[in-house]
Amino acid sequence: MRTIRTVAVIGSGVMGAGIAAHLANAGIHVWLLDRVPERLTPEEEAAGRTIRHPDVRNRLAREAIIRLNKTNPAVFFEERCAELIRIGNVEDDLHRLKEADWIIEAITERLDDKRELLRRIEPVWTPGMVVSSNTSGISIAAMAEAVGPELRSYFLGTHFFNPPRYMPLVEVIPGPATKLDVLSGMKQFLGHRLGKGVVFAKDTPNFIANRIGTYGLLVTLRLMAEQGYTVGEIDAVTGPALGRPKSATFRTLDLVGLDTFVHVAKNVYDHASDPAEKATFDTPELLADMTRLGWLGEKAGQGFYKKVKTDTGSRILELNPATMQYAEASPVKAASLEAARAAKGAAAKCRALLGGEDRYAELAWEVVKPVLLYAADKADEIADTIADVDKAMRLGFNWELGPFELWDAIGLARSAARMEAEGAIVPDWVKRWIEAGNATFYKRENGSRRYAHAGQYVQLVDDIEHLSLRGLKDKGRTVLSNGGASLIDIGEEVACLEFHSPSNAIGSDILTMIRKSVEEVRRHYRGLVIANEGRNFCVGANLMLLLMEAQEEEWDEVDRIIRVFQEAMMELKTAGRPVVAAPHRMTLGGGVEVCMAADRVTAYAETYYGLVEAGVGLIPAGGGTKEMALRAAETTAGGDDLQPAVNRAFEVIGMAKVSTSAPEAVRLGLMRSADRTVMNRDRLVHEARRTVLELHRDGYARRSGESVRVVGREGKAVLLAGAQSMREGGYISEHDFKIARKLAHVLAGGDVPSGTQVTEAYMLDLEREAFLSLCGEPKTQARMKHMLSAGKPLRN
Repeated sequence: MRTIRTVAVIGSGVMGAGIAAHLANAGIHVWLLDRVPERLTPEEEAAGRTIRHPDVRNRLAREAIIRLNKTNPAVFFEERCAELIRIGNVEDDLHRLKEADWIIEAITERLDDKRELLRRIEPVWTPGMVVSSNTSGISIAAMAEAVGPELRSYFLGTHFFNPPRYMPLVEVIPGPATKLDVLSGMKQFLGHRLGKGVVFAKDTPNFIANRIGTYGLLVTLRLMAEQGYTVGEIDAVTGPALGRPKSATFRTLDLVGLDTFVHVAKNVYDHASDPAEKATFDTPELLADMTRLGWLGEKAGQGFYKKVKTDTGSRILELNPATMQYAEASPVKAASLEAARAAKGAAAKCRALLGGEDRYAELAWEVVKPVLLYAADKADEIADTIADVDKAMRLGFNWELGPFELWDAIGLARSAARMEAEGAIVPDWVKRWIEAGNATFYKRENGSRRYAHAGQYVQLVDDIEHLSLRGLKDKGRTVLSNGGASLIDIGEEVACLEFHSPSNAIGSDILTMIRKSVEEVRRHYRGLVIANEGRNFCVGANLMLLLMEAQEEEWDEVDRIIRVFQEAMMELKTAGRPVVAAPHRMTLGGGVEVCMAADRVTAYAETYYGLVEAGVGLIPAGGGTKEMALRAAETTAGGDDLQPAVNRAFEVIGMAKVSTSAPEAVRLGLMRSADRTVMNRDRLVHEARRTVLELHRDGYARRSGESVRVVGREGKAVLLAGAQSMREGGYISEHDFKIARKLAHVLAGGDVPSGTQVTEAYMLDLEREAFLSLCGEPKTQARMKHMLSAGKPLRN
């Protein structure tokens, strides 16, 4: 992996600024440079500025930073990341490039402009410094012609997808002379340090993901025009029912921007030699008309969809292409779509949809068929392997299945035969593969995934230290298992507790497995990792079960459920072996409490982490409130005033705050400063295991019950005064205030004198009493019911 400490990004537009922000997220110092503005703004004139003033000359980069800080969703892990970005311009600060280990060109998509910039970079460039272009489709070889052979050997394409923080794909495009060690070093850096999924793409128009994705969108647009489908019908079929994002076809186009999409499509049109391909990438009349009208999508306020305000709120209207008018969308219902919704997993959904016999099943086939054939026809031209093609589509377009994975899911031989029967031309290499007796492009063998390449199956190799729990289970490494969780031997005398209940919600099966796992680890392992490969780590406890028991007024059963949860968390905390939790994405309520019971947390950077029980009318009672009080005491162990730390904990729990990243969870006090952040999710289990081994090597000592210094009755009064002020200001409801009173009582340690040391068991009793009391409140039960039915909090 290359050592990169400072990066210069030239171009502060959407992509350049976004890349700079994500580099700062990774702790890298960034110079963000742009051109010098040609004229003053009215505000600058009024302030008496001249074109020579630094504020004027750096205006474009400075405005980019302001824009980044206002972007939603947030581009920075936390606000202070912005401090790592320094701004400048390419006239006054070009010499700053000498400080950089990597220069990224992210200016406008015009070949001549990019070549000119590279010529300006070359005199200040030093050997060893990597230079790359963030182009979305311009030839890397054509750009490289602008510079000498030495710089060419360090020049490549690094195509980030927008927004750079959230989209995991980076396509790396070698130039004709790029050194192999530069390519391998950058792949490692992008994967490890920036958390990206990297594919090598060949230097062809639009590379891999945009080439296939744009083709598929254009095919779908033409199907709509030819067969009279509505915008809503197309999106109903081309979204999750086909293993694709909810934005489907037309919401995706609105998000991307129709002008941007037309530009990307035109790049293939301009460079394609095949007349049929050229015709496909010609701009459809509908897109041309919408672009002329300025209906460019979300950034213009209207595209294929338009949001309008009404007396009762707002509505989303869809475009009728025949009339160019917006109207209320009609519900789209069909047996094939219902079958897809009911199916579990992307492969099963696709089979269910394409196996139907209605017009929507036929539409799905007419969308899928040309994309599979095009991907197979172009695979060797645009990529080294079909695995790279599939990975690019998963990571760049958020497809759950790449084209070759989708072909496997629907039946390779059967679907290829249907294509030929309908007059389509199946590429020769696919026919030879089928004739050789192969039923799929991919297969699993001895826990490893293999794919079709050069007429045989070859093993899929990942450069990232990826411990696949599924692969380990396929190899027979499961030690214990029940319906909610499994204990897996992950090597080096470390075990992993994996949740696999619906939504990874914590129920009796998981709690039972926690206790059994602790016993097993004590006898046979150095330590325990808690991780899983679900979409989210854990969305909390089984709320439905709690609501049912509360509505039946089975208070002894509710008390038993909470006791069992608390006891399981204390088992984890006092396991006698290092325990490391590895959360990712949504980690809420009970999921956070599991992590708090661990010795360390090794979290994926994109972890959205919070004790959200107040949103359903409760307080954390699996040890979460107790742990927040304990952490407040830890931060003031030197004798500092404890109250401010408890106030912060009260606010975080009472407002049900959820971090927008793992680093922000540390700032909120939900994680500790010793906890780690991992940028690449594929490395998460590996890094968590490494932390277990480090703790074991350093002489891990078993934890026992800790004492907690609390603020007591005096501190509780301070907390309640703040809550009372919020109630009087109309910021919280009467029921919110009732929850706040219970929370304040627990966090403060009850009515003991300030500074009293209390036990964890005492704090857990307070938690459980408060929780039981709130469960009996009708408004709490209403909140629980609303969350289960609507998926969002009820403010009552």
